[in-house]
Amino acid sequence: MKKTIDGAAFCRMIAHASASLNVQKQVINDLNVFPVPDGDTGTNMSLTIGTAVAELNKKNPDTVGNAASIAAGGMLRGARGNSGVILSLLFRGFAKALREQEEIDGALFAAALNEGVTAAYSAVMKPAEGTILTVSRLSAARATNAAEKNPAMEYVLSETIKAGEAALENTVMQNPVLKKAGVVDAGGKGFVVILQGMLDELKGKKMPKEPKSAPQTEEVREKADFAAFETGDIKYAYCTEFICSRDNEKDPELMRQWLTTIGDSLVFVEDDEIIKVHVHTNHPGQVMEQALTYGALLKAKIENMREQHTEILGKDDLETAAPAEPEEPREEARWIAPAEKKYGFVTVCAGAGLEAVFRDLGVDGVISGGQTMNPATEDILRVIDHTPAEVVFVLPNNKNIIMAAQQCIKLSEEKAVVVIPSETVPQGIAAMLAVDPDAEQEENQGAMEAAIQRVRTAQITYAARDSDLDGFDIRAGDYLALQDGKLFGIQKELDALLSALAGGEAQQNAEFITLFYGEDVTEEQANQAGALFAAACPNAEVSVIAGGQPVYYYLISAE
Repeated sequence: MKKTIDGAAFCRMIAHASASLNVQKQVINDLNVFPVPDGDTGTNMSLTIGTAVAELNKKNPDTVGNAASIAAGGMLRGARGNSGVILSLLFRGFAKALREQEEIDGALFAAALNEGVTAAYSAVMKPAEGTILTVSRLSAARATNAAEKNPAMEYVLSETIKAGEAALENTVMQNPVLKKAGVVDAGGKGFVVILQGMLDELKGKKMPKEPKSAPQTEEVREKADFAAFETGDIKYAYCTEFICSRDNEKDPELMRQWLTTIGDSLVFVEDDEIIKVHVHTNHPGQVMEQALTYGALLKAKIENMREQHTEILGKDDLETAAPAEPEEPREEARWIAPAEKKYGFVTVCAGAGLEAVFRDLGVDGVISGGQTMNPATEDILRVIDHTPAEVVFVLPNNKNIIMAAQQCIKLSEEKAVVVIPSETVPQGIAAMLAVDPDAEQEENQGAMEAAIQRVRTAQITYAARDSDLDGFDIRAGDYLALQDGKLFGIQKELDALLSALAGGEAQQNAEFITLFYGEDVTEEQANQAGALFAAACPNAEVSVIAGGQPVYYYLISAE
């Protein structure tokens, strides 16, 4: 039985946990009982711990303290969704307790785990029981008791998992929605999978195999041909290449079309698991940010072709240069835009129309994301860094992104970050309309937060799975209407659902109603829906705007 672990063992345990979570992420996603297509808990947790593995592989720490600190830092920046943020907070407290430790036994592990639980609970404004918080707390309590009996690392971790499994099973009884659906909490399940993966590594079990990428059908060029033209003829300076995983259902064709607008020499290859791109562009940073909206970067390379061309032309024309060895990807230096104004604004949304609305309202940076596409804390921080302002207001526009955005407050030392807790795109738009560029920071924050409270948001989507929720018998494919995050109604026909929603209290009492229609709705269909609302709500001014958003047929704002 293993009594202690060192830094190398800890790194292997995290890698094993990450692999275990990756192969079970869809099982965890499927535990999400709400039928809206947002079952991303497993994906978010997998991506979050995956950033820790990537950082550990880069730095190869030799002590547990250093390894835990690196893992926690990676998770904090890579945290996606509420589940990912809570996981990163657990590891942050864990790392704090082990800061000076070269190796640890079960007793130190238990103490660190309890410290992690304290950090997570203190960071969550309204901790809910029957969640990952409950599972981690009861697991940590058992770890402490076990360590008093036997401080061996393997024994303590085994007992920790037993308590975690029992706590996980009990989440069904602690949450009425889980009880009705007959499933356990998804975040709690992910936490137990992580602990089990760590124990499996400690016991010498084989690491689960991650899905293999399909063979590529096209070759991406490693180098551009510089010999046929002058340096000044190079329109796009940067040869940009990457491979990213496909971690969500976002259509790769959207990226392909966008890349054609900002570059040339495009080679675009995709299968069910990865996207591989080669493009010449003047905006490589934007390309990488767009790639991250599909999944984690597996490989990335940027080369300045003008600089390369100048160097090659200086060589003997008769000499054939040997192909250069491909460089290892280098960590991108963090660039902070100097402040040119007092206030800047960053928002999260998906859809060209919605992005245009926010841009027109004065938003500086737009992060592509939302439902099923939660950006990481690092993605949000990068756009904050690039915003040329002293104070940056962030509009998450999704309740599952708010916590990730709030982590940027601590991470951004150069700029003051204010997160406005907008849960929907209409709330974010209302907040921007409330901004006064001449007002003080506190006044703007108060006005924006007050504005989001005045907005009632309806969302029309489809059921991703069968469910029995709030008295509704839901079948996959049914049209769903949500009002302020709660299920309003279901219908087999979209027009019938729109009619019911138009007659709802929020819409009937509104002065202004705006319908943002999604990528699966035609302009003609949207105008018909607008006419329906105008007839049903004669006291409201009704507007119809192309949002282009995925997942939701309509986002409907009522004020």
